Amino acid sequence: MNASWFRNAEDGVAALVAYALDRQLIGEEDIVFASNQLFDALHYEPQATFEPIQATAQAAKPPLEELLACLLDDAVARGVIEDGIASRDLFDTRLMGCVTPRPSQVVHTFWKRYHDSCESATDYLYKLALDSDYIRSYRIARDKKWVVATRYGDLDITINLSKPEKDPKAIAAALKNKGNKGSYPRCQLCCENEGYAGRLDHPARQTIRLIPLTLADEPWYLQYSPYVYYNEHCIVLSRQHVPMRIDRVTFERLLEFVTIFPHYTLGSNADLPIVGGSILTHEHYQGGRYTFAMARAGMRKRIVFPGFEDVEAGIVDWPMSVIRLDSSEPARLVELANKILTTWRSYSDASVDILAETDGVPHNTITPIARRRGQMYELDLVLRNNRTTEEYPLGIFHPHQELHHIKKENIGLIEVMGLAVLPARLVGEMDELKRMILAGEDPATNPVCAAHAPWAAEVLQRHPAYAPENIQNLDSAAAAAELDHIIEQEIGAVFARVLEQCAVFADNDEGHEALDRFIASVQ
Repeated sequence: MNASWFRNAEDGVAALVAYALDRQLIGEEDIVFASNQLFDALHYEPQATFEPIQATAQAAKPPLEELLACLLDDAVARGVIEDGIASRDLFDTRLMGCVTPRPSQVVHTFWKRYHDSCESATDYLYKLALDSDYIRSYRIARDKKWVVATRYGDLDITINLSKPEKDPKAIAAALKNKGNKGSYPRCQLCCENEGYAGRLDHPARQTIRLIPLTLADEPWYLQYSPYVYYNEHCIVLSRQHVPMRIDRVTFERLLEFVTIFPHYTLGSNADLPIVGGSILTHEHYQGGRYTFAMARAGMRKRIVFPGFEDVEAGIVDWPMSVIRLDSSEPARLVELANKILTTWRSYSDASVDILAETDGVPHNTITPIARRRGQMYELDLVLRNNRTTEEYPLGIFHPHQELHHIKKENIGLIEVMGLAVLPARLVGEMDELKRMILAGEDPATNPVCAAHAPWAAEVLQRHPAYAPENIQNLDSAAAAAELDHIIEQEIGAVFARVLEQCAVFADNDEGHEALDRFIASVQ
């Protein structure tokens, strides 16, 4: 990067130390120490005349992305690192690690702030994650985000540009191989990542900071996700590297967490492949300070469970099959949720393709989500089933083939709650699709967007002004802008269909009756 303020590594170090001082990552007493740590990482010997304190005071104040880019370019030019995305990411994390407070300092400050308010504590930790570049906000800002109105309410759509998409079969294989001894750390969620330098196949984590928690008398940690799909997207992880499991203690942990942090939502991915999100090898939950579409959904039907007349219960008006429980007593929610889970684990209804197991392999599980509404505790239980057939090899209750052009990946916790995380490939594919439509050409003839051609034909039926025979009648600039909006809305409609296909009990009369039969079986 050609920046007028940058002459050599001395300028970059001074600017980075000044940045850290301004963001309160370090104190005045740390200036010399931090400067020397950075020079060591950079393999750079400053001139004898360099004075860290004076240089910091006089340093330029470029945006952090530009600052780091200059230091990385210099390191590449001097042969310190290779010029590749992975190498650069490893190295700039190492540099930021030199100016990030020690874990003990962060933990102390967090709990000290917690005594004032839980919001103050999480505000501090989240700001630290941003300022330390653990959350690369300038990359997150490139994600495409919009909202689509559906009959289920407003759904959030995100095209992810900061994280590679994952293959469902690879996820399942990772779970199968969970017992194999691999590299250190055993996975990207292990607490041993804190301070780890990383490698080409594992991200550097010198800037991550974990807050120790006790949930259900077990050691857990709170951290933030580097990808921030929504506000204050956090991860709560077990100290132990053990596989995901949904059981009674899961409900206890979720509800205990929202007791400690009542301004946060916390949920768990399911514990089976296909329906279990992207990481099943390490027990963890995801949450944050965000109101998801599902939380805004009302009740389709009120229900009463025998022996739990004191618990408000109902079926959520949502594309997936969701039972909602509300009580001021979290222990009552745990008892009822465990009863529902136990019943569901062994429940079959072949008339709607639900089998509890096949040859001893279980299919039924639950995606649970906990939140607070004032003094009330609320627990959403999303019924899941991962059965496959020849017709649906990726899962009966998984996005079907005709929707794979938009979303093929597992539907995990975040999507269940109404936030679509779509693959980055869609940006280029949609751009090409729109270009073909505006040119009056057939998308099926273009390999970049051919997979979208059947869907595009359906879209044009709903918007005939964009059909090839009519497109020349439109104002080109206005048509392009409107087409952008149309495509976004149509993608949102596909996501609603994805969620409907993932429902174990369809949102129709037959599905409603089948769900009623299951609820009646909970005794």
